Amino acid sequence: MAMRGRGPKNDITDVPGIKVGQAENPVVRTGVTVILPDSPAVVAGDIRGGGPGTRESDLLDPSTLVDRADAIVLAGGSSYGLGAADGVAAFLGARGRGFRLMEVPGVPPSPIVPAAILYDLANGGDKNWGETPLYFDLGRKAVAAAGQPVKLGAAGAGFGARAGAEAGGVGSASFDAGDGLIIGALMAVNSFGSVRAPNSNAFWAAPFEIENEFGGLGAPPAGAAADLPPDTKLAAPRANTTIGVVAVNAALTQADARRVAIMAQDGIARAIRPVHGPTDGDVIFVLATGEIEAAGPLALTRIGSIAADCVARAIARAVHEAARRPG
Repeated sequence: MAMRGRGPKNDITDVPGIKVGQAENPVVRTGVTVILPDSPAVVAGDIRGGGPGTRESDLLDPSTLVDRADAIVLAGGSSYGLGAADGVAAFLGARGRGFRLMEVPGVPPSPIVPAAILYDLANGGDKNWGETPLYFDLGRKAVAAAGQPVKLGAAGAGFGARAGAEAGGVGSASFDAGDGLIIGALMAVNSFGSVRAPNSNAFWAAPFEIENEFGGLGAPPAGAAADLPPDTKLAAPRANTTIGVVAVNAALTQADARRVAIMAQDGIARAIRPVHGPTDGDVIFVLATGEIEAAGPLALTRIGSIAADCVARAIARAVHEAARRPG
């Protein structure tokens, strides 16, 4: 049995068959992150908070026809950012990738590209795009870049994000269970709540940190969460969101993957306080690549538990890496 612990890259691409592509526009202060499985992966999701923005969320229900996704898109831009998925779908469809009930000459496939967005419209970037928002092009650039090393902090969907009173961003973490099971999470953090305890640099996620991956800043002080943290920001509805993807190399049904997504949402609660409020639009997707068997409720419980820890670690890493950027 291999050693248990974080994967060699400590990001979602430690899960075999998962690639990430990202694109940003520094003038607009926004970006897109695409999670691309090598082949369609079983997909599910869980949506919480009062202000979500999603695409293709209906197919996450296990009772629907399609249970696999060709890609997942995370984007800034609020509702405009959902257009990034159009760029990704166009890119994949042009390469013959997508869902078909049957082969019909001259009829293209339909790429399945669920998406979630966060609100970065008021971050000071130039949003005067008129009738031509840039997200279609950013989506296409991001998927074309899939396979490059994962950038953390000010990158992709988290390029213009905030986390409470400090810079948000993209974070990722992975865990190798040592018996073939590998789980990874990638999160774009734009939360109303704070990732740190009041009057402290300590991350709420500190109990789950592995090898000082987000600075080794110690544990939050006891009793620190009795009220709203003083460093949260005022927020309008739909202005805050933490969105992300969990990938696992296990063979799961869509219903199984949905249960993992529900459990993985606990990772957001471990890393951000407050969370899932009326100004948040928190969304987690799950991709299951099916490489190893994971039968039974105990196996599923184990996967969901590890996934939640990976989500918490990824959130703290997002803010830690954003804080390290110049300026």
